[in-house]
Amino acid sequence: MEKLLIVDDNNDIRKQLKWGLSKDYTVLSAGNAKEALAFFRKHQPKVVVLDLGLPPHESESAEGFRCLEEILADAPNTKVIIITGNDERKTTLKAVQMGAYDFYQKPVNLDELKVIINRAFHLYNIEEENLRLHLALDSKTTELGGMFGQCSEMLKVFSTIRKVASSDVSVLIVGDSGTGKELAARAIHSMSLRKDGPFVPINCGAIPESLLESELFGHEKGAFTGAHTQLQGKFEYAHKGTLFLDEIGELPANLQVKLLRFLQEKTIQRVGGREDIYVDARIIAATNIEISKAIQEGKFREDLYYRIGVITLNLPKLSQRKGDIMLLSNLFLRKFSAEFGKKIKGFSASAVELLESYNWPGNVRELENRIQRAVIMSESSIIEPHDLGFTEKPARQKVTFQNGMTLKEARDKVEKEMIISAVERHNGNIAKAAVELGISRPTLYDLMRKHGI
Repeated sequence: MEKLLIVDDNNDIRKQLKWGLSKDYTVLSAGNAKEALAFFRKHQPKVVVLDLGLPPHESESAEGFRCLEEILADAPNTKVIIITGNDERKTTLKAVQMGAYDFYQKPVNLDELKVIINRAFHLYNIEEENLRLHLALDSKTTELGGMFGQCSEMLKVFSTIRKVASSDVSVLIVGDSGTGKELAARAIHSMSLRKDGPFVPINCGAIPESLLESELFGHEKGAFTGAHTQLQGKFEYAHKGTLFLDEIGELPANLQVKLLRFLQEKTIQRVGGREDIYVDARIIAATNIEISKAIQEGKFREDLYYRIGVITLNLPKLSQRKGDIMLLSNLFLRKFSAEFGKKIKGFSASAVELLESYNWPGNVRELENRIQRAVIMSESSIIEPHDLGFTEKPARQKVTFQNGMTLKEARDKVEKEMIISAVERHNGNIAKAAVELGISRPTLYDLMRKHGI
């Protein structure tokens, strides 16, 4: 049977609960925090029923809070149910904010408490199974060159990379900003016969046109004002390796000609030089513009396009990778939690809903930045929508009543609006919403089902 720990300084209550629950659970009981923590660490029960008023100061909650904190520090997934009095609303809210699963107000009704305990065990077991499945899924997740994905679109990308890596043809990577074009280029290089050679990236759109030619092809001493020494360009640095030309659609027309000559003859000339220099480098280019449109507008050479695009690799937008959003979110969460020393377990239901429904105009880069922000800003063990920097939903309109509405209909309407508002204010955290409404979590779930929320 499942193990259940009862922590209460009242011996009669401990006996009552043990008698009433022993048919369903292996019940352990403790009358103080020291004894409770010893039992907990030895037996690791999934669910704990905890009265905050523990000795030596039964009229206060400090010892109970310490016990709660240590239990959750040892095993964050433990479901701790707080037993509370009617006048302890603030104390109850604090316990829930610290990570308590639920609360139950005295006097204890055994049948009602059984429902809460049963749900706590059920939720614990579901979460445990989900974790097992996530770990199994992670072990099957396709990873290539720092890119992760399991959706069909990314599996096609990985397959194409593996096929083209062993050849030496030029590759054009097409995709929106933030989709991982440089990662794809590095993956191709790392799997190619040139993997021991240099990988040299250059962003053609980030360097002024007046300097770009010298950056790419190098220059001779005295080629222009300020050229005090001979300088090798990116092409020569990429000898025996791979040259990655990002944002190639921004390449000026005169440099498009020089690049075409290199692709045809494998030679370059430095600025101010006349000597042909042989360079053995593979070209991988990338763009986030529509090349065919640029060709029609005369901004990009068609013959160059056919040279650099022997193989075209299309990277999908993050919004097209629905199966990967939470996979990437959890990977980034683990990465940044470790980096910043935070103990964050995961995302709230409302945060997951936003992550999966958001359009992601900045793609994977935006997702990574939002998760990093969330880890830094979060003050709890669960990421909420406001941690991610999403704007708040518009305020709900006030309840309006129609003529002829019965008292029951009006009451139901107010009840539904109050529940929706409370749940939204707490970003989907049912336990916190229940505390605000002054009802138990099971009661709130029942009311939500009643109103179709």
